[in-house]
Amino acid sequence: MIYLEKVSKSFETKNGTVNAVKNVDLHVKKGEIHGVIGYSGAGKSTLIRCVNLLEVPTSGKVYIEGKETTGLPLEKLRQTRQNIGMIFQGFNLLKTATVYDNVMIPLKLMGLDKAEAKKRVDKYLDIVGLADRKKTHPAQLSGGQKQRVAIARALAQEPSILLSDEATSALDPETTDSILDLLLKVNQELGITILLITHEMNVIQKICDYVHVMEDGDVIEQGSTIDLFTKPKHQTTKRFLNTLSQRQLSDSLINELNVSGLVVRLTFIGDVTGEPLLATVTDKFKAKPNILSANIIELKNGIIGNIVVHLAGNKKENETVLTYLKEQDVMIEELIINE
Repeated sequence: MIYLEKVSKSFETKNGTVNAVKNVDLHVKKGEIHGVIGYSGAGKSTLIRCVNLLEVPTSGKVYIEGKETTGLPLEKLRQTRQNIGMIFQGFNLLKTATVYDNVMIPLKLMGLDKAEAKKRVDKYLDIVGLADRKKTHPAQLSGGQKQRVAIARALAQEPSILLSDEATSALDPETTDSILDLLLKVNQELGITILLITHEMNVIQKICDYVHVMEDGDVIEQGSTIDLFTKPKHQTTKRFLNTLSQRQLSDSLINELNVSGLVVRLTFIGDVTGEPLLATVTDKFKAKPNILSANIIELKNGIIGNIVVHLAGNKKENETVLTYLKEQDVMIEELIINE
């Protein structure tokens, strides 16, 4: 559906060349939701704008539905863009136009038949939950409602691909959840492929099938959401995960606890999260695991449990406990060893 092959984008500034995107490969299959996450300046916005060629790559190729779009004549590029909807952080609504007209105007520019255009506006305003706000102006809407208008406007073109450029970053957490639920609905009921960029890990957690982590123009890590949440390799990915759960113990906590022995992070995936394994360990091996922190993360495609545990036994006793947990498909990461 979307395939970027060694895409790079550079800008010339008065201070020299800025390499915003560096040799990126990215593949999004039909019907999937992919998230690109990174801190400010990582190159996320430039990358997503390369998909619909609002930014023309300095090198590399872009394929949409199997057809290369880099190098297309302007008229054919316009036709291709009609199949790619886009929503933005700032909504980009016309303040003087009603909700109805904000959705209608792009359809008029497409030259769509008046009756068909009206049918689409009504349909997609209903889908986003704003059928009763057609005559309202943007100033009378909340931030979440404005974003719903922007989503309806993008959907009214009936694209097969939807791009989202930080669409929830200006919204409060509750409104963010409602917009993410709407995007999930759009993906599942309309079959639209979604590529979004964000700096919020909870966005990735809630709706994404795959994740691409960017830093300084590079994609430094990518894979399924479950893989990245359970087996992050790059330090930047680990920092993002730490915003959702206390994956690392602070130095002050370590000093305060004055732990000796072994501290491990236990990661439980899927059905294992519901098993009382630590209680079993206590009964079976007479071990006394001390839970230092714990949380459960609900992803789109699964549940992950993380528990940081202090094992105070000797080395042999601890190895026996860890061997048993591994046999139960628990992932183990040793954090502190002081025996």
